[in-house]
Amino acid sequence: MSDVKISAIMPVYNVEKFIGKCIESLQAQTLTEWELIAVDDGSPDNSGAICDEYAKNDSRITVIHKENGGAPSARNTAIPQAKGEYLYFVDSDDWAEPTMFEDMYKMAKENNAQLVVAGYYIDTYYSDTEFYSQEQALPTKVFANQREFREYAHNMFDKNLLYTPWNKLFERKYIMDNDIRFRNTFWDDFPFNLDVVRDVERVVLMEDKYYHFMRARADSETAKYRSDMLDKREEEHGWMLDLYKHWDVDSAESQEMIQRRYIERIVGCVENVTNTACTLSTKEKKAAIKSMLNSDRTKTALKIAQPNSTVMKIMLIPYKMNSTSLVYLESTIISKVKSGNVKLFAKLKANR
Repeated sequence: MSDVKISAIMPVYNVEKFIGKCIESLQAQTLTEWELIAVDDGSPDNSGAICDEYAKNDSRITVIHKENGGAPSARNTAIPQAKGEYLYFVDSDDWAEPTMFEDMYKMAKENNAQLVVAGYYIDTYYSDTEFYSQEQALPTKVFANQREFREYAHNMFDKNLLYTPWNKLFERKYIMDNDIRFRNTFWDDFPFNLDVVRDVERVVLMEDKYYHFMRARADSETAKYRSDMLDKREEEHGWMLDLYKHWDVDSAESQEMIQRRYIERIVGCVENVTNTACTLSTKEKKAAIKSMLNSDRTKTALKIAQPNSTVMKIMLIPYKMNSTSLVYLESTIISKVKSGNVKLFAKLKANR
């Protein structure tokens, strides 16, 4: 196909139950001039073979088989091979509405955009068929220049529109000219997007929602513990501070967003410690929580952050009291809700 408008890039690993729906949602797109580069990242199940079967019947689909190296490696393998004007990154266990490519590509071309950002859905499943759907979107806006985008971006960060790659079209020329790739780290989406927006000039925001991010299958939302989560969140906070320094944006609204984002993630780090999968002793858990409460960054964030919801305001009271025991008790309850009632946890998280 000589006229490829969009190159969809999809890392594939252990998703044999979901990948068919994902691929078929792309085949159902009203814009037909696309290619799909599926990268089988050494998947131990039949995911790679399933991709091969789809490729046999659709010349727009190319399958690359490689040794396991993680999602960043899979995406980076495909980027140089892409032929489209725009790149689109899709996760192999999600799916998209049929007009997504057509609508986003039209907006991109009409505005000569380097980056198109659309709304999306978070579908949190609490059984095989039941789910809670959360909508993430802001009104459509075509930014007149780089400065206008930078000064508005805190709103987009607030709506989680600038963290993920799958609600965006990326101009391939911009990605290639700036040698932007996914970093070899877990939660690689965020640093990739930070690299993209750092010097981007032409951005379009769409209020329409197309992508369905599937969350809270048994292996994704419950019972996970990461020993290095706090270090990761500290690193990300540093990236945000550096971005806004580079942008020379120091508005009260932007700074409040950054600090609120940080304290919300500290709450998540505390829950990571009280998670039932954490093997630390109670004494060690409380010591870790005390250390987080007494950090200068936490104290700064608590002074500046203005929570959006009553629930979050109440949750932060023990933090402002600097009470390790109360924070530990509160977070233990959150952990129990997270593991025992996914539906309730999803609603609380969506409306925090």
